Amino acid sequence: MKLKYYYFILLSFALTLVACDDDPVLLKDPVSALSNDCIKRSLPIAPNIVGNEIEFAYAMAIPKELGKLSSAQVVSSIAGAAGTYFDPNSYYTNSSGKDIPVKVCSDSQTSGATTTINFTVDTCAATLRFYYIIPEEARGKEVRFSFSVKASNGQTAEYQLGPYKISKMDMIKNLSVTNDKCYLSFSEEGEAVHIYSKEDLLADPSLAAKIDIMYAYSEKTDLSHAFYTGSSPKEYMEDAELPSGFVNNTKMIKMYGLQDRQLADLQYSKFVDDLDFETIDMSKGVSYILGLKEEAGAWVETADGKYRAFIYINKAPTGEMTVSAKRYKM
Repeated sequence: MKLKYYYFILLSFALTLVACDDDPVLLKDPVSALSNDCIKRSLPIAPNIVGNEIEFAYAMAIPKELGKLSSAQVVSSIAGAAGTYFDPNSYYTNSSGKDIPVKVCSDSQTSGATTTINFTVDTCAATLRFYYIIPEEARGKEVRFSFSVKASNGQTAEYQLGPYKISKMDMIKNLSVTNDKCYLSFSEEGEAVHIYSKEDLLADPSLAAKIDIMYAYSEKTDLSHAFYTGSSPKEYMEDAELPSGFVNNTKMIKMYGLQDRQLADLQYSKFVDDLDFETIDMSKGVSYILGLKEEAGAWVETADGKYRAFIYINKAPTGEMTVSAKRYKM
């Protein structure tokens, strides 16, 4: 398969359409030798969170009379987690705005911090996507990337990107809470929030000491979906009962209008980041929150002050909620 040079320019132009305004235009100048350019396709202002991916688009081109593309690689300053890879397809955008893959490479190979890929078609231009899975080792650090390409005539080209700050926070999405699965803990290692059930506490009553928030649903409209802590007043709890041993006086602040895009999967340009957790004033936090609704949320600080969290309400039908959370270790 021959991928013509003008065809590559169309590929590059298509990528600039889906990139953000601040991203560089790929291969701005006419190509007279082996050339390369790269953009970060992931949301530019979103926190980079351990376990999530950072996506890049790496464009390469050489005039047809000089040779063809042979291989490409990327070296990261911190090795990516399992699942880090080069997509073997190059993409173009059709008239309907859909990205169409064209396979141009073999499957990529990752060894340590280096991911390599070999071209398997006679092509002088391609735009490949690289997916870096953020490892635990990168938490709270910065990561840099060195992209490079080699052509059949021996020429090489290199492109540096970064540094990218990796967040200290954890994130989890789309957990169900009910009147049975109702105990939320923010102190579990590696989990933004862990949900215990009433059955869990019956089997192991000591788990009550880990509870930071209890969820409860009431048919009374003034209570509805609610969060309670170890010091919530009984008059606001209707039939809900705190389990024996649940004593944590967690602080909470009810929040509207903060539809974090990573938690909500909605087209808002709002993100809770590390700085938000560090600077939020929790001194006026309360011990209960009533009437929670979809797209609302709550800031949380554990009783010992070790963790802060933001809980987002994805769905709130009768009798249950779907929640997502970010957690930050202070």
